[in-house]
Amino acid sequence: MNFLEERIVKDGIVKEGNILKVDSFLNHQMDVTLFQQMGEEFKRRFADKEINKILTIEASGIGIACIVASCFHVPVVFAKKSKSVNIDGAVYVAEVESFTHKCKNQVIVSKKFLHPEDKVLIIDDFLANGCALQGLISIVAQAGATVEGIGIAVEKGFQQGGRIIRNLGYPLESLAIVDSMDASTGTIVFREQN
Repeated sequence: MNFLEERIVKDGIVKEGNILKVDSFLNHQMDVTLFQQMGEEFKRRFADKEINKILTIEASGIGIACIVASCFHVPVVFAKKSKSVNIDGAVYVAEVESFTHKCKNQVIVSKKFLHPEDKVLIIDDFLANGCALQGLISIVAQAGATVEGIGIAVEKGFQQGGRIIRNLGYPLESLAIVDSMDASTGTIVFREQN
């Protein structure tokens, strides 16, 4: 069991509806020491890739993406879920459906921050159905940039997202892959990884 799986077993809570609550250390209160370990592990897993930009989506992926970016010494760009007055000029737009929030959002990245020469590592906290990742992949494609890899903290392996993204040919690395969860017992089973 790796460091993230151990932390999930220790502090994660399984809820009805295939919800894994990790808000005490991952996506509400953030354990920055844990994030540093995650950043170093993503740096190791993508060491052979030429990455000059990290891309994530608002909001829970931003903390992890910032630490990963510091490990790669590159900037982070995050897709905003709403257009605000401080986004001026041309933008890339993709529609994304949230598994957690059960709603669709248009996500936006300013064209000033993503270019054809960019080699992008996409980072996010969770992968369930893959909708957020497909939206980010679409934004990278609109920019003419290249997705060099995708790093996920927690993948729900019993849902289709990981399979969809891997079948599209993208290098996808998840630090913890949950194969099953049982809310009545609180049990979490992880997939063995190399």
